[in-house]
Amino acid sequence: MPESKANLKVIRPSATAPGRRSPGAGTRQGPGNTQRIVEAITNAIVERRLMPGTKLAEQQIADIFSVSRTLVRQALHQLSRDHLVTLEAARGAHVAQPSEEEARQVFAVRGMLEAAMVRQLVDMISPAQIAELRRHLKSELDAVRRTDVQGRTRLLADFHVVLARMTGNAVLADMLADLLSRCSLIALMYQSSHSAECSRDEHVALVDAIERRDSRAALRLMESHLENVERGLRISSGLSDLATALMPPA
Repeated sequence: MPESKANLKVIRPSATAPGRRSPGAGTRQGPGNTQRIVEAITNAIVERRLMPGTKLAEQQIADIFSVSRTLVRQALHQLSRDHLVTLEAARGAHVAQPSEEEARQVFAVRGMLEAAMVRQLVDMISPAQIAELRRHLKSELDAVRRTDVQGRTRLLADFHVVLARMTGNAVLADMLADLLSRCSLIALMYQSSHSAECSRDEHVALVDAIERRDSRAALRLMESHLENVERGLRISSGLSDLATALMPPA
C-alpha cells in the first residue's frame, strides 16, 4: 500500500502546519502529550482516516504536535503494544495490517466476551441505562441518515463499549475497546458491502431483547450480529494455485 503523508495530516490538533512553529514556540513534553498522540492516532484509525500500512513518520508527527521525537516514539511503542502499529527496525512505524487469521481470532474473542456481557446486562440493566442506549441508537440513526461515515463508524463501534461499561466492569470495557480498534483496521482491509443500516437495526433488536430481559433472544441476536459483521468481511485464503485461479470456467 502506498505510504501517504496526506493521511497523517488529519490528526493535527491545531492549524499550525507541520514543520512550522510560531516564534518562540518550543516543544511540549510530558506524559499528557504522549497520550494525546496515542489518542489522536487511535481515533484516526477507528474513524478510517489512517489506512492500514500508512507510514507514521516520527519527525512529521513531532512537528504536528510540537513535541520531541522521544515522545512520539513512546506513543508509537504504546500503539504497538495495542496492536494498532507495527514497528520494524528497517522500515519504521506503520499502521498495522491485520492478517486473515488475526481477523478471525479477534471476532472469536469478541463473541466470547460479548456473550458474557449480554447475559450479565439482561439481569442488571436499569431503566436509565435503557434510556441511554435509546439515545445512542438515535445518534446512530442520525449518522446513518446523514451518510456520516466517520460518525456512524464510531457510534456503531461505541455501542458495544457502552454496553460493556454498563456492566460496571472497567476491564471488560477496556478490552472490548481495544478489540474494536483492531476491528476497525480489519474492516478497512476486508469489509465489503456490509451495511451500516443493518448493523444499526440489529442494535435496536438487541436493546429490545435486553429491555424485555429475554436472555435467550439477546444472546441469539448478539451472536447473529457479530456473525453478520464478520460475514460482511472478505476473509478467505482464496486460491493459492495459479493454474486453478486462471483456468477459465467450464
